[in-house]
Amino acid sequence: METKSDIPVQEGIDLRGLIKFVIPSLFGVFIFLFPILDGSGSFNIPLGVITEYLIETLSAWLPAIVTITMIISTIFTVSASLFKPSFIQNSSLMTSLFDVNLFWMLTRVIGTIFSIMTFYNTGFDIIRSELTGQVMFGLLTSLIVWFFVASFLMPYLINFGVMEFFGTLLRGVTKPLFTLPGRSTIDLLASWIGNVNVGVVVTREQYQDGFYTGREAAAIATCFSTVSLPFCLVIAGMLGVDHMFPLFYLSVVIAGIVSAVIIPRIPPISRVSDTYLKENKFREKIPTHTSKFKWGLQQAIERAKSAGSLKNQIKQGSNIFLGIAFVLIPQVMAIGTIALVIAEYTTVFQFLSKPIVPLLQLMQIPEAVQAAPATIVGFIDMFMPAVLASGIEAEITRFILGALSLVQVIYLTEMGTLLIISKIPINIWHLFLVFVERTIISLPIIALIAHIIY
Repeated sequence: METKSDIPVQEGIDLRGLIKFVIPSLFGVFIFLFPILDGSGSFNIPLGVITEYLIETLSAWLPAIVTITMIISTIFTVSASLFKPSFIQNSSLMTSLFDVNLFWMLTRVIGTIFSIMTFYNTGFDIIRSELTGQVMFGLLTSLIVWFFVASFLMPYLINFGVMEFFGTLLRGVTKPLFTLPGRSTIDLLASWIGNVNVGVVVTREQYQDGFYTGREAAAIATCFSTVSLPFCLVIAGMLGVDHMFPLFYLSVVIAGIVSAVIIPRIPPISRVSDTYLKENKFREKIPTHTSKFKWGLQQAIERAKSAGSLKNQIKQGSNIFLGIAFVLIPQVMAIGTIALVIAEYTTVFQFLSKPIVPLLQLMQIPEAVQAAPATIVGFIDMFMPAVLASGIEAEITRFILGALSLVQVIYLTEMGTLLIISKIPINIWHLFLVFVERTIISLPIIALIAHIIY
């Protein structure tokens, strides 16, 4: 849906608006996209360095913080459903956080019970074991810090015009290649380079503010929310292929880009509603006789001038974080733990993966029977394929499974649940189909690269 922008072309440059665009935008780009060396000598982004420092500093307190957060969320949610207190009903923020349907209320209650069992190491072993509840608890203690830092810094990336500026300049690339608007370029980079869940939140906020259609938001969230470079190193190390890391990561990039070109053009993503949640105020079509740079700069300045004060940014960051802490954390604990119980204590994935064995054998991948479950268990959690693959003797198979798990990237323990509870029009069935599509597209590419290398 493209119409000519109704913002008139201005002859001069608003110096004050230019400064308000440039300084906060440079800060946002630096925090989310700029690679730096961290204390261990590895490349990271400033957001990651800040977050990892806080995680290390607060490590003794984080389990209690996560548990208390879930307890508060559940108490308020149950109260909102049963008693409908006025302090919740009369507040749009409180209503959005705690006034949910029966399914999500029960999910929060279950997640909180699981967290209490895990925190106090009591109750059913199947829930609190190191393979289930402890895994989820460890993820959530990191997630809550990632989201705390990102929530308050994200406005500098999305509110001050950098997305409008580069969107205008790069529309000619992203639109024909990925069927996405130019302004998504910064979002794509933030999703690809930074933390996978932070990328989803950026996309969610842009959709809710009326800058993406439902289809565009779904495509960005499912095709570009890849894992960070440091995590790729971790997976390569777990699988003993870190000595091949440049080629390992190159295979991830190639397969990821090919998937991102194809998947937005086919169901289910192509059938997601291509409409805006709100009126889209910004248009990327450039008026006649105006350069891309000038129009992009004007769009960016207009966006920066409407961004509001520091108080507005803090308020927005607070709302984003509270929505994640009280909504996402207990629901991820419930869904993730149940999914891990199914994966670890049942033969469901061994059964589901049987049709994949002939495909792996056709691609001449060694130990196909042992490798098959690792090709689908990533839908539950992104660590699990690496855990299953670590016991495989053939290095080429470990290489393929590790790279595939990083390209699949749709997993219920974190990112999948965040998408399901967002307003983006995508459900668990859509996510499963995209996971299967990414697997089918990426596996032959990665296998071909692996056979060339080995």
